[in-house]
Amino acid sequence: MLVLTLAACGGSSGNSSSSDTPKPSEPASATTTPAASEAPKTEEPIELTFWTLGTNGYDELAKEYKKVKPNITIKIQNTSDQTAHHNNMLTALSAGKGAPDIFMLEIAFLERFMEAKDSFVNLNDLGAKDLKGNYLDWKWSQASSDNGNYQFGLPTDVGPTVAYYRTDLLAQAGMPTDPEGFYKTIDTWDKFDAVAKEFKAKTGKVFVDMPDLLYNSIRDQANEIYYDKDDNFIGDTNPQVKKAWDYTVKAIQEGWVGNNSLWTPEWGQATNNGDFAVLLGPAWMSGVIKGNAKDASGKWMITQMPEGPGNWGGSFISLPKEGKHPKEAFEFISWLLNKDQQLTSFKTNGLMPSIPALYDDPAFTGYIDDYYNKQAVAVEFGKAAKNVKQIHYGKLHDGTDSIFKDGLRNVLSKKSDPNKEWDDVIKKVKELNKRS
Repeated sequence: MLVLTLAACGGSSGNSSSSDTPKPSEPASATTTPAASEAPKTEEPIELTFWTLGTNGYDELAKEYKKVKPNITIKIQNTSDQTAHHNNMLTALSAGKGAPDIFMLEIAFLERFMEAKDSFVNLNDLGAKDLKGNYLDWKWSQASSDNGNYQFGLPTDVGPTVAYYRTDLLAQAGMPTDPEGFYKTIDTWDKFDAVAKEFKAKTGKVFVDMPDLLYNSIRDQANEIYYDKDDNFIGDTNPQVKKAWDYTVKAIQEGWVGNNSLWTPEWGQATNNGDFAVLLGPAWMSGVIKGNAKDASGKWMITQMPEGPGNWGGSFISLPKEGKHPKEAFEFISWLLNKDQQLTSFKTNGLMPSIPALYDDPAFTGYIDDYYNKQAVAVEFGKAAKNVKQIHYGKLHDGTDSIFKDGLRNVLSKKSDPNKEWDDVIKKVKELNKRS
């Protein structure tokens, strides 16, 4: 397992401001775990360690759980770099010590960790099968194996992609600023390109923030990306990958893509300052934007992605076998990921629920976000989520994707030849597969 080649693809850290205060669990319902709302059977103090990733608000919900189970303390260790987060877990598994009671796993790393499933509790043994019907079928099945008899983790969020945009900058360019009106101008990638060039000509600013997120938006509109279901590399022949590459290269050459990198202070400052008009990203990016662009409240809004959404990200929460309190840990994660708490996570941190019953729930669809110009953002996220296709990643997705991104950055920063970069990228990925 230690032979894992993963390039840094960091998550975000920090908390987003919100006026919504999480509330303790209500009595058991169809999507609330009964065990978590019953009085504790023992007053023995128990501490559960929980390794979390990125901006999720689980630290606040862990405090709320103390009101549900006073004898349970959740000790959270949060990491912003997802590669370091998963490598730390692999190191602990290899050493046979140091693993937490509860582990949050990002979807792009799931298949690698499924190979080590003997080191994790089968959640079906603790009652996970009774919760299956609460979640999106495709999301649940991603963490299942052995014909559904083994469940690696419970679903957290999903990452349907949308277009975040600055209304003030579009207004400067004389473009529509309402979600429906703006979407009509960019609903195909050809139209998006035309609008981007027009915006650059009128304002002198780049249209989108960076090559990475533009490339991702087209890449993730496929069911398979770099690897097929048998884990064979197909990135060199997959037309969707080539479309994403060629489109991003064209955008770079036309000058409407910013030279920013994910998770850097410079990117955050550019988001706050209004150095670009559009950020293409998943639902969970809404919390990141709030954190990075605190001075831009009321200026951002959300609309649909050209030619349909993809899905980027989303996680699962699993239980390493090293933990000494699996029953109590399962009760906690069942509570954390039920309907009520997923709604809270959406309102406070933009985590798109994996429980479809919420998508038409007035508590979800009627949520008005003051930051996003008082928009009912859940409506846009719900539209995207309902049209998401299940994506197969492959065990080497993260490392492979990093190589492709390096090639695009060379085209942008070094003005290198795109065809030569493509050939070099394919060569490096094939070498990665040989080593692994």
